[in-house]
Amino acid sequence: MTVSGAVRLRAAALVALTLAYLQIVFGAIVRITGSGMGCGDHWPKCLGRFFPPLDHPELIIEWTHRLLALLLTVAALALLALAISARRGTAAEPVPDVRRPAALGLALIVVTALLGWATVAHFLAAPPVVVHLALAMAVLATFVWTALRLGALGAGELGIGAVSRRTRGAASAAAAMTFLVVVLGALTAHIPGAAGSCSGFPHCREVFASGMPLWVHLIHRVLAFALLFHMVGVVIGTRRRGESQPVRRTAMLTLAVVIAQVLLAAAMVEMRFPPLLRSLHQAIGTLVWLVVFTLAGLTWLRQAERREHT
Repeated sequence: MTVSGAVRLRAAALVALTLAYLQIVFGAIVRITGSGMGCGDHWPKCLGRFFPPLDHPELIIEWTHRLLALLLTVAALALLALAISARRGTAAEPVPDVRRPAALGLALIVVTALLGWATVAHFLAAPPVVVHLALAMAVLATFVWTALRLGALGAGELGIGAVSRRTRGAASAAAAMTFLVVVLGALTAHIPGAAGSCSGFPHCREVFASGMPLWVHLIHRVLAFALLFHMVGVVIGTRRRGESQPVRRTAMLTLAVVIAQVLLAAAMVEMRFPPLLRSLHQAIGTLVWLVVFTLAGLTWLRQAERREHT
């Protein structure tokens, strides 16, 4: 594969990653604006047509969300095709084999789309909606890993030195915590009464619910603060251990995004959940997952490459 071909493969991975992020964020806008049934109970068509008349906001929002899903599928197919082509060609410059993560990303997109159909069929019941988000986060993580393997997102600056085991463990823990926070956030948004069960920030000045709604809300908050303090420790640890510049930079970026998310959550709760702040909260939360998984991926990358060549 030529150098220009390697650049095309990297660009395809970044396009797929960008579309995956936008599709998740727009999915939150669908939920927050109540547009999930904007296309009726038809899937993949919208009100029985692939190109319906765009004559009301709910239909436009849901149809755009589905269009982004289609574009993401096309981008994933193109990425897989380029990855297969790269391994069949004769390259003066070796290109990492990303066929497996590219294929996994495409498969997850298909499963997520099928679950989207199930979500519509069950009129947006909470369990399939939450699983749908979890799968979407897995899609995003897969394309982050693919981009890292191709030298994007700071991986090209990483050098050949190994990351310390403690940093790798701390970054992996941050990724696991972030995934739990995201899933619990989706549960908080979908379980009736959970979002508004606790008024005030950071502590509850008033409690308006009990049982499962309140517990889900509180666990979501506690884990979010735990992630914040954990990332402070990760940033300090990467500096003390002299990790490479991309790892330290990504750790700092992750901490900054987590702080922004906590401040946004505070504003959202104190202002009684305005739709704009709810949408931003989802967008920044997805960005937290993207950057923290990038951090974890950077710590795994050299170890994965060594295993591949043994």
